[in-house]
Amino acid sequence: MMKPYIVAHMMSSIDGRSLTDGWNLDYASDLYESTAATFEADGWICGRVTMQEISHGKDYPKGLAKSPVPRTDYFVERDASQYAISIDPQGRVAWKSNTALKSHVIEVLAEEVPDDFLAYLQSIGVSYVFGGKKDIDLAVVVDTLARELGVKKLIVEGGSHVSGAFVNAGLVDEVSVLILPLVDSRDEHPSSFEVPMEKWKAPAYLKLESVEKAGHDAVWLRYKK
Repeated sequence: MMKPYIVAHMMSSIDGRSLTDGWNLDYASDLYESTAATFEADGWICGRVTMQEISHGKDYPKGLAKSPVPRTDYFVERDASQYAISIDPQGRVAWKSNTALKSHVIEVLAEEVPDDFLAYLQSIGVSYVFGGKKDIDLAVVVDTLARELGVKKLIVEGGSHVSGAFVNAGLVDEVSVLILPLVDSRDEHPSSFEVPMEKWKAPAYLKLESVEKAGHDAVWLRYKK
């Protein structure tokens, strides 16, 4: 199997919380994106919740599929400058176009996704790949991206469950964490990396690559396998 170089890039409070609501830091998003851009990745990966916020779509039209749609990978663009990869097993992200933040959208789906959703993606020119029948095998997905699209570097940008899943699967080569100067303290907020106990395998041991003081008293930590 082929595998791109994969970076998990997260932003957190000092106590490791990753949800930014209520932080009131107007610089946080720009600081996160500017550090992410330095990796010059071929694609960026987010989970369903994050991608629903980016897509601004609430639902897709039903009745588009007049017959069963084959469960085969579907590529609209094979030479995009960058890909926006959406981990969306059940097909819930209602994209309005095939572009997100100037990147060509690729949906990562389970085979049990509705035919109407596949027909809708085709109608707006969104690419998609299958990662399994019910659950997503991330190793299969990144192998497909490398073989079919020539992707050499990917950056995982969350949320915490997607980032945790990539680390837990042993696919992450580098962990990058931008720590902002605040303590969140809300115990219901997730950490930067979350894995359900029944799926947790083992700790991921890392070696410190660099420590950098970023703008606004933030600290940027980079670790490698």
